[in-house]
Amino acid sequence: MTKQQRRQLDLAALTLEKGAHDPDHTFCVMEAAAYVAGEPWSDHPTCVSPVIGAFLRNLNDSMDGVVRQRLKPYIEKVLDTRTSKADETTRAWMVTDWLVRVQAPAWLDLAGLTERAGELRGLPPLTSRQIAVAVQATIEKAQAESAAAGEAAGEAAWAAAGAAARAAAREAAWAAAREPAGAAAGEAAGAAAKVRLAPTVAQLQESAFELLDQLIAVGRSEAVGAA
Repeated sequence: MTKQQRRQLDLAALTLEKGAHDPDHTFCVMEAAAYVAGEPWSDHPTCVSPVIGAFLRNLNDSMDGVVRQRLKPYIEKVLDTRTSKADETTRAWMVTDWLVRVQAPAWLDLAGLTERAGELRGLPPLTSRQIAVAVQATIEKAQAESAAAGEAAGEAAWAAAGAAARAAAREAAWAAAREPAGAAAGEAAGAAAKVRLAPTVAQLQESAFELLDQLIAVGRSEAVGAA
């Protein structure tokens, strides 16, 4: 795809919306990326890394309407990120690592399980199935204690993080960037829970944006060097 083939969107006038849409100029972030790329209407544009696409669809649908608009610059940033299988594997394990060593500990801290949270943060970077299997006992211990505590936040986090360490990295990436706050707040019945969860939600959203930039960068330095 060349820049000459791209369509234009007025980002200032655009409001990204939750979910998938019919081709009626209501866009989620990935539908907007497909449109700008000149591809058929879809939220799975072929020019975008599948891992990045999964991550962005989840971010788009888990964020509130105001924060969601911060995704607009990524409509063009993610174009042409579909590179090699090796890059996809790297990205998928980056997401898995984020789930287990960043997202889950944040919710465990909130649940008062600070020792378990510290153990997860202290794990080696999860860059392969072999490493994930080797640390599975630590992950399962934290998972069991969060379930025993009955904390909605911990349970919601482990719905993603527990599966991440057992599943293939590519599958885990599809569960990335989930915002457990919505489910947790629903379980806890309302406004008070949302207030309690809000700082953790904001912290994880900022971390997710940082991870997104790192995912986009995979493979690009080599391409620049070869040019």
